[in-house]
Amino acid sequence: MSAVDKPRCTWPGLEHPEYTRYHDTEWGVPTADDQKLFEKLVLEGFQSGLSWLTILRKRETFRAAFHGFDAARIVKYTDADRARLMADAGIIRNRLKIEATIDNARAFLDMQSREGLAPFLWGFFDGKPQINRYAAHGEVPPVTAQSTAISKALKARGFRFVGPTTVYAFLQSMGFVNDHLTTCHRHAACAKLQRAFKATDVATKPARSPRR
Repeated sequence: MSAVDKPRCTWPGLEHPEYTRYHDTEWGVPTADDQKLFEKLVLEGFQSGLSWLTILRKRETFRAAFHGFDAARIVKYTDADRARLMADAGIIRNRLKIEATIDNARAFLDMQSREGLAPFLWGFFDGKPQINRYAAHGEVPPVTAQSTAISKALKARGFRFVGPTTVYAFLQSMGFVNDHLTTCHRHAACAKLQRAFKATDVATKPARSPRR
């Protein structure tokens, strides 16, 4: 069966090959990697009010602009860095979101010095991904009690642009929940990965302190 013929969620749309690739290879795959989680959380914040396709198409330029989302480097950004980012047409030039990214990097490093972002987030799920069984997109909620609780907890730790809806989109994309439709070929594939995912896989990575 070709990639075109495979049944999948309707939101990617075959008219956007990069969106389809993202759906088929990334969306819904669980991870315990702090760096990947931090990057995606920042990008979801930039996506607020826009389409994910817009961010996806700019992802590589975002990575270049923010030095690979190296939090230790981001927290040292100067006014010159802020000006550089505001002049970069390859990203979303939103001053509030850029400032939030710097604040989020600081909050991320603080969290790494404690328990780590992955253990913190997976703790809301007892280390086990939630496998949903939705048959239609109309059944998928935009926000849940868990995303609301996580949003509140992240804000308390100093994160910004992490509202309940943004957090739920993040949870879907990073495999905390499986919201592929049951008719989608990726539902079973992601469910298999999620069942194999264990809380013991969640390990804290050493925090990188900003250079002084």
